Amino acid sequence: MPLPTFQAPEWFLLIPVLALLGWFWRGLRLHSPLRAIIIVVVTLVLADPRLRRQQDALDLWVLLDRSESTEDIVDKSFPEWKKLLEKDKPSRNDRLTFINYAGEIVEMGKDGSTFTGSRKLTRSNLALQNIIALADEKRPSRVLMFTDGFSTEPLTEAAAQLQNRGIPLDFRLIREETEEDFRVARLEFPERVQAGEPFLLSVIVRGSKDTTIPMVLRRNGQKLTESSVTLGNGVGKTEFTDRIPRTGAFEYQAEILPEKDAHPGNNRSNRWIEIAGGPRVLLATRFKDDPVAKVLESQDFTVQTIDDPALLKPGQLVGARAVIFNNVPAHEVPNDFLKSLDFYVREQGGGFMMTGGDRSFGSGGYFQSSIDPLLPISMELKTEHRKLSVALAIVMDRSGSMSVGVPGAAGGKALTKMDLADAGAADAINLLGPMDQVAVL
Repeated sequence: MPLPTFQAPEWFLLIPVLALLGWFWRGLRLHSPLRAIIIVVVTLVLADPRLRRQQDALDLWVLLDRSESTEDIVDKSFPEWKKLLEKDKPSRNDRLTFINYAGEIVEMGKDGSTFTGSRKLTRSNLALQNIIALADEKRPSRVLMFTDGFSTEPLTEAAAQLQNRGIPLDFRLIREETEEDFRVARLEFPERVQAGEPFLLSVIVRGSKDTTIPMVLRRNGQKLTESSVTLGNGVGKTEFTDRIPRTGAFEYQAEILPEKDAHPGNNRSNRWIEIAGGPRVLLATRFKDDPVAKVLESQDFTVQTIDDPALLKPGQLVGARAVIFNNVPAHEVPNDFLKSLDFYVREQGGGFMMTGGDRSFGSGGYFQSSIDPLLPISMELKTEHRKLSVALAIVMDRSGSMSVGVPGAAGGKALTKMDLADAGAADAINLLGPMDQVAVL
């Protein structure tokens, strides 16, 4: 059975004080059994006793700092830490939970998968608050934190919450070796880009102290630039942009040049990038020298232009990455090609784009065609879009002069001016549609 705890144990000092008073002033009779019991009971109440009703087990929450300043150290040491902690579990009822944190907090899966969140921040306060929210109040909990001690946010709030919940916090500082050593930790850029496409290169450097180190960036052995990287809290990062106009494979090398270095063999990092040729795009257009083709070719796409849509065939979709219709009406495109586009997009993952004006979309006759469901817009021409609505007001003259006959009426029938006005108003009303409005005055 767990022992009770007291929130205000200072009240127990009252017992020896009253005992001394009762010794010197016998008339108070504080040593009588009844009064002594009352003193003890009142003191216990004032001390605010608490009894923790928790299971006889322990939940150990292990926080792993995965920020840029500790990434490599944790990756290298985690298997040993995990093995030791699992080996030292007192009983099967104890639970061990590993949580990765940096800019985000992610519970580690059973497979020990690599942390993929943002590493730019060290949100220790948020990680501790996350554990407080997850911890079972019916089970005792304890937190073990592996960190370098550099938190990007204050821990005051989390510390107060841990104290209120009675959750102890242990930590182990993990930092680079004190020996003066610097290394290129990582060289980051895409594995593959298109020819002429700009891309970003990032060089991450780690070291045992904060300083500024010269650096050289090379491509295929040729020096591209000389720069420097500044380390803060043991890590530094610098970025470059590059663009390669031709296809092929290219090797980048980042090298740092510190004045003193215990292990110069880790001062370089090499990585390859593939510059791919542009994919083929099938462009069906009614424009001569279509500017869309020129824009795509400037991005190193291979453009197959079809200026006569009747020549489109399903076999032309083989190897094409995308199809573009630029102001091409549906009646000019072969039906078998239109039907093949649905399979090309949905099953083969090809791209389809429609552009243009009065010969595209609904006005081009694509409503309820086989490619109507492929586009995220409606091809239907709504009634309210076909013409503008009209509000017509007809003012009829009912004066006496309107009863005068009109000579030369059709069929020899005698007509008045009013008869002609009535007929004209009726003909005007017959020209109106269901969306129009009319008023006769």
